[in-house]
Amino acid sequence: MRQFPSNPGQAQSRQGGFSGVQLLLMLLLTVLLSVGASFFIIRTYIFPAPLTPVTLSAKEQQRLEHKLGRLGWQGEAGPRAAANAEEDFAPEAYSESDAARRVTFSEKEVNAMIGRSPDFAHRIAIDFADNLASAKILLPIPQDFPIMAGQILRVNAGLDIHLDRHRRPVVALVGVSLMGVPIPNAWLGNMKNVNLVSEFGDRGFWNTFADGVEDLQIRDGELYIKLRR
Repeated sequence: MRQFPSNPGQAQSRQGGFSGVQLLLMLLLTVLLSVGASFFIIRTYIFPAPLTPVTLSAKEQQRLEHKLGRLGWQGEAGPRAAANAEEDFAPEAYSESDAARRVTFSEKEVNAMIGRSPDFAHRIAIDFADNLASAKILLPIPQDFPIMAGQILRVNAGLDIHLDRHRRPVVALVGVSLMGVPIPNAWLGNMKNVNLVSEFGDRGFWNTFADGVEDLQIRDGELYIKLRR
């Protein structure tokens, strides 16, 4: 014989699904997740904190200055630079080696060089992957701009950098995102995956640069350059 529940409310609770307490907890969880997501978006993309400049240890700084010196750049200042300059000008026989033409800059070293500039130290960070250089940029909005005037806008961009089969430099835009939202190619003037060097600048600096570079690679965490003889 079939038995019916003596409590109609209990039967309705079992058939109706969630109880009132469960619905209240789900509603509270939804509110908390919405508030957390909103805070993350505002804190990360709309009002991002300034980037922390990369600093090098004394040994890392010395290695970086040596690499820059091999490329003819004098990046250090102060008494240490004067002491190193005296050592560099000590008489020695001229020689060339294949190893001296190879220079590798780590991602940390490149960001440390960017950090030397007061204009870019807290606004630009570079990441290196295979054939891909990515930049995180904090862009200040002008005070006279009609929207979000005076605020900081977070922009991410990716560039494909390598040498083609003719040993000419290729710098192609992979994409740009604004506050985490990818910008359509049409809004970028259909410039995605277009070699910007051949389109706008395969002459002058880029032509001279390519003539002097035998190999150029963006690897995971580093920039590799090999100069020609």
